[in-house]
Amino acid sequence: MEPLRIVAIGGGTGLSTLLYGLKRHVRESKEIDITAVVTVTDDGGSSGRLRRDFDVLPPGDIRNCMVALSEDEALLSKLFQYRFLGGQGLKGHSFGNLFLTVLSNLTGDFAQAVKLSSEVLASLGRIYPSTATNVMLEAELESGRVVKGETKISKSRSRIRQVRLSPRVCKPLPETLEAIEQADVITFGPGSLFTSIIPNVLVKGIPEAIQRSPALKACFVNLMWQPGETTGFRASDHIAAIHRHAGMKLLDVAVVNTRAITAKQRRKYAAEKAQSVVNDVDQLAGMGLQVVARDLLADGDVVRHDSKTTAEITLDLARRGRANRSHTHIHRVK
Repeated sequence: MEPLRIVAIGGGTGLSTLLYGLKRHVRESKEIDITAVVTVTDDGGSSGRLRRDFDVLPPGDIRNCMVALSEDEALLSKLFQYRFLGGQGLKGHSFGNLFLTVLSNLTGDFAQAVKLSSEVLASLGRIYPSTATNVMLEAELESGRVVKGETKISKSRSRIRQVRLSPRVCKPLPETLEAIEQADVITFGPGSLFTSIIPNVLVKGIPEAIQRSPALKACFVNLMWQPGETTGFRASDHIAAIHRHAGMKLLDVAVVNTRAITAKQRRKYAAEKAQSVVNDVDQLAGMGLQVVARDLLADGDVVRHDSKTTAEITLDLARRGRANRSHTHIHRVK
């Protein structure tokens, strides 16, 4: 039997959370195949410094995904996540970022460096940058002002009208398009809407490949507003923004949270003027989406998706996607 094929699209800590949850299922069953497609617009911290100094793609989000999928959670994972606390030129860098940068320079190919690094970590899945082009993210704010660079966009407290890549035209890896074509489920998020999720659909050819794919396409809607970026956004606004930037309808399913944010958590986020995302289920249904409503909240003071639950939902959607693919195939054969 062919493995269930999952393509997870995103960036930041949200994608790593999902991959970490899926890894446990891969260990129990070899019938699961994971491909992560990761945004490469980060220009802050260690990743930003390495981009400027060595003209490489930002390694940070990809490093986190490799560690999340790593078979070895002991020494090697800790090694890749180790961050230098001092040292001239080294302070703030993580060992994994430096390793990926060196390997990228040795091979002359960032995607190959990711593949080899994943082998070192015995990652239980494949990880591809959304594009091999060294791109910058730009945002046009509601005021009309244009902000360049992911870090400046994240710090901006103005509403975003549109984001775009510079250069405008950049291509995905052929392996990414192949994974999308063969997928049973394609997931978006969780993660920052404008800086982690949407940049992936701005890469030429990716939205078209997703739309053509017979996979079930689902979005894990964020739990909280992101100050400035998505202040006041409802669940349907997240979906609409993805479709608007992709230039087409892509998603079949919206996965939303049913568990209330605690008073303690609300107080923590009140200073940032962030509130929980309202799940306007009727509007989602009116957009032609199926709604999966579950308790997605992880325990703790920080509002985060639970890795175990997100993984279980993804696997359930993959099974549904497989059934849809099989039905479509039988219909075509007839």
